[in-house]
Amino acid sequence: MAVKKTYDLTKGPILNRLLLVALPIMGTQVMQMAYNLTDMFWLGRLGSDAVAASGAAGMFMWLSMAFMLFGRMGAEICVSQSLGAGDRESAGKYSQSAAWISAVAGVIFGSSMLFFSRFFIGFYNIREAHVAHDAALYLSITGVGFPLMFVALAISGTFTGSGNSRLPFMIHALGLGVNIVLDPILIFTFELGIAGAAAATVVCHVLVCTLSVLAIHFHKDRPFADYRLFNKPDFAKIKRIFKLTTPVFVESFLFTGLTMTVSRFVASFGADALAVSRIGSQIESLTWLIGGGFASAITAFTGQNFGAKLWSRIHACFRISCVMMIVWGIAVTLLLFFLGVPLYGIFLREPAILLMGGEYMKILAFCQITMCIEGIGASIFRGIGETIKPSIVSITSNALRVPLAYFLSLTALGLNGIWIGLTVGAALRGIWMFVWLVARKRGLPATDAAA
Repeated sequence: MAVKKTYDLTKGPILNRLLLVALPIMGTQVMQMAYNLTDMFWLGRLGSDAVAASGAAGMFMWLSMAFMLFGRMGAEICVSQSLGAGDRESAGKYSQSAAWISAVAGVIFGSSMLFFSRFFIGFYNIREAHVAHDAALYLSITGVGFPLMFVALAISGTFTGSGNSRLPFMIHALGLGVNIVLDPILIFTFELGIAGAAAATVVCHVLVCTLSVLAIHFHKDRPFADYRLFNKPDFAKIKRIFKLTTPVFVESFLFTGLTMTVSRFVASFGADALAVSRIGSQIESLTWLIGGGFASAITAFTGQNFGAKLWSRIHACFRISCVMMIVWGIAVTLLLFFLGVPLYGIFLREPAILLMGGEYMKILAFCQITMCIEGIGASIFRGIGETIKPSIVSITSNALRVPLAYFLSLTALGLNGIWIGLTVGAALRGIWMFVWLVARKRGLPATDAAA
């Protein structure tokens, strides 16, 4: 069964094709943010300690994204390149291989969180014992859902690589709706507190994974007519997926690990500071989740056109993406700088936290544009199969953030020194990535292979 022309990214208006893929992905990313914001909104009714506990556990959920990348990013890159080259059989095998990788990684990671949650939460050395206990409880419950979430995201990567991001969006939208309904019921009606928020998340993972598996096998817009999710593994395909995605995994793993180290610095200022960090990272995710959604579309677009050797479309994609993401970066910058306090007020009402949160947002506002252009650079590199370069940029720049945050926090800046260190590191990362991409882009052919 051929991919519908609607999903063929090697033909048609470039902006139209980018938006066709990007908008549903960005919607899915917003929903991922909404999962977390919904938890924080209702947990905020219990107080800042509950938000701090979910924030500590949430860092390990963020760490899981590194392991998810093997399957999701592997499917996006390899499926898109294979379809662009007209090799549908290989595309299907890459998708199945990505699902195998995700299932195994999900079981290993989820089991670790389930059985060793207290050990992992102990990393933060949280001063308040009840906050540490609640964080471990939240993490152990959500660990049950990780294998399902991993597989669902690998399937989403397959749909995205084939140019169809709308179906995953609809599936995740349904999951979000269930989460919104379940959160207050389990947290308050059944009086489960933070355990209720975690249980609601697991139920949503079960639903989203089930629907994703059904979609890849039976939906009329599935990319492959004859498909079995867990056919015998193709180890040659698995090897290539690991080769392409290992740099991305290392980048994401170290980024989260370094962020967790910084969070430990934050925790030394108390549970209120940890709550500020948790909420702020979710508000700021307007940049890196929306930008990441657009970046996934760029990766799929670049991958298909790279496979088809349509260089002119890749160059045009770069120009169009720069304009769109810079405009978005400016919008988020203004939002964070001028509306930081009202945004925090949605979740918590303690005056001291609102003051800390407003200062945090103003500082982070200054790196939002560079974070947007960083996403463009990383996604184009990945679309052409050069995953090491963006990883070098990210790992080096993020490693710089830790000493910056630590030493600045020891000055009179205190907690604000941590935010400044994070901002400077993010700005340097975006500038470096953009400059390297511009230099690399000049080495790509200017005209198409068929010209």
